[in-house]
Amino acid sequence: MSSTSAHPLIVSLGGINMDLVTFAGRLPVDGETVVGDSFVTYAGGKGANQAVAAARMGARSAMVGRVGDDMFGPQLIELLQSAGVSTDAVAVSPNTTSGIAVINVGQGGQNRIVQVLGANDTCGDGEFDAIAAHLHEASALLLQLEVSIELSLRVAAQASARGVTVILDPGPVRPVPPEFYLHVSVITPNETEAEALVGHPIADVGAAAAAAHELVQRGVGAAVIKLGSMGAYWSDGNDAGHVPAFPVKAVDTVAAGDAFNGAMAVALVEGVSLPEAVRWGCAAGALAVTSVGAQDSMPTRSAVSDLLGIS
Repeated sequence: MSSTSAHPLIVSLGGINMDLVTFAGRLPVDGETVVGDSFVTYAGGKGANQAVAAARMGARSAMVGRVGDDMFGPQLIELLQSAGVSTDAVAVSPNTTSGIAVINVGQGGQNRIVQVLGANDTCGDGEFDAIAAHLHEASALLLQLEVSIELSLRVAAQASARGVTVILDPGPVRPVPPEFYLHVSVITPNETEAEALVGHPIADVGAAAAAAHELVQRGVGAAVIKLGSMGAYWSDGNDAGHVPAFPVKAVDTVAAGDAFNGAMAVALVEGVSLPEAVRWGCAAGALAVTSVGAQDSMPTRSAVSDLLGIS
């Protein structure tokens, strides 16, 4: 950890999206039209969600990324700022749409998502330089795969060389170069992403344990497999364990994993042990699914502390 501030700086490089969301009693099968119940728009993007999650947990949070010059761009920047996230390193890509996610939510909160990367896919040298400018005071770098793998790998290598905690959420699913693992402090795939990485289904805690072990063997400092209603499984190569989920009534599971990552990151940079940091993540994820929205559903520090039973 490179910062000793009481309010550590967490930097997120990743997607900034406007989410277009429909709610229906059930999700349609291929070729079927289902009449929905409601439609909403809200700010999302895995990178932006995690930046907001970290800010709500009490960290100083900075977003690095891009929006388009469409109607959504100014809204997305303003919403990040209102959540307490620094947007000094959020640029505008001309003649480009902002990132868009079309999300269909069915009964019980299950969802299907189609994402258009838009301006997120134009991130490059400018964002690399912005990350470099933050690393002297950053405690953690949050990465996802909504910007190019090449850019993410470059900033991960630079951050890890500076002793910054690098947390990789490998979604959306893309191939991860072998050398990337060597620069990652903690990798946090969900079941689908873990299956894509290791090549076998993650249907239970035992399969998650095997996946976590394999990912650690690839060179990450630790692997945390997010299992939704089954909680999470963690391994650091020396020790491992399962953290059960907190029982809640799910309304909308969108961005639960981002709430998990933001809370876990804050815990880690504050010196909390990995198993307890995973508990923080599980608590934040549980709270996130009890309300609708992406950034809007990121829980506060006090709500997470209350659920954990800590002061």
